[in-house]
Amino acid sequence: MKLSKRIKLGAISMSLMLAAGLLAGCGQKESTNNEPDTTKSVQSEADANVDLSIFAAKSLNGVMDELCKAYTDEHPNVNFQNNYDSSGTLMAQIKEGAKCNIFFSAGTAQMDELQAGFDGGSVVDDTRVDLLNNQVCLVTWKGSGTAVTDFSELSKAKNMALADGTVPVGQYTRVALVNAGMIDGDASKPQDISDTAISDALGGLEINSCANVGAVASAVAEGANEIGTVYYSDTFGYEDQLEIIEKLPNSLTGDVIYPVAALDGDNTSDDELAAAKEFLEFLQSDKAKEVFEKYHFIVNVD
Repeated sequence: MKLSKRIKLGAISMSLMLAAGLLAGCGQKESTNNEPDTTKSVQSEADANVDLSIFAAKSLNGVMDELCKAYTDEHPNVNFQNNYDSSGTLMAQIKEGAKCNIFFSAGTAQMDELQAGFDGGSVVDDTRVDLLNNQVCLVTWKGSGTAVTDFSELSKAKNMALADGTVPVGQYTRVALVNAGMIDGDASKPQDISDTAISDALGGLEINSCANVGAVASAVAEGANEIGTVYYSDTFGYEDQLEIIEKLPNSLTGDVIYPVAALDGDNTSDDELAAAKEFLEFLQSDKAKEVFEKYHFIVNVD
């Protein structure tokens, strides 16, 4: 090869190396004083994909399904796994080790018991909110022709659907019976008042003991039982099937309060706890308040 040709090839190679170096440096911020490179994107806890397990009272079924869907539409990284049943049953499951990130109870007693401490978990400090109020209603199915016109006339019915003593609506009903002077018992321990005692006090009224308030609403709406006690929120969606005989005053039942809180257990991740706290904030928002009120709940936060 001639010398001139070698010189030309060497010049071309050098030009290519310089160009490559210039391209590698384009768009790259020069680091000074050993500053770390912050150009890499970092996923925050709030954006991490997370599954949240919510244990909520049966009376919250419809409204929580709607709220969780609305939240997921805006936070697609959050997936909800909801478990609905009586608050007493849910509390027992949590104490037995079931994983739960958020507990939403229809009564304060169940939340109080968890907050007092349980094996493998705890209520997270400063997350408990007594978010909702409800009202106990005496209902019948439309067209029943019942002779019962108010709570004091329960004995005029042939049968009654009643949630058992572990279920908050069943406890509120028992408290109302004691406070109205219709049965003997300790209003501070409604769970100890049996269906038999109620039946005997009400002239042999047949009691259909139900595992949760949803079962009571269904039994009455379908005409299987003449009357029953449910929450006002449980009449939502049953407007064509249930007739409200009376809304029981709080002077009989006591305040019907729904507390909600985040739970932290041995198997709770940091991402889950962060997501649970953010969802609790959403439940206290104006957007959530509108949905709760649509379902006949009273929201206790501004």
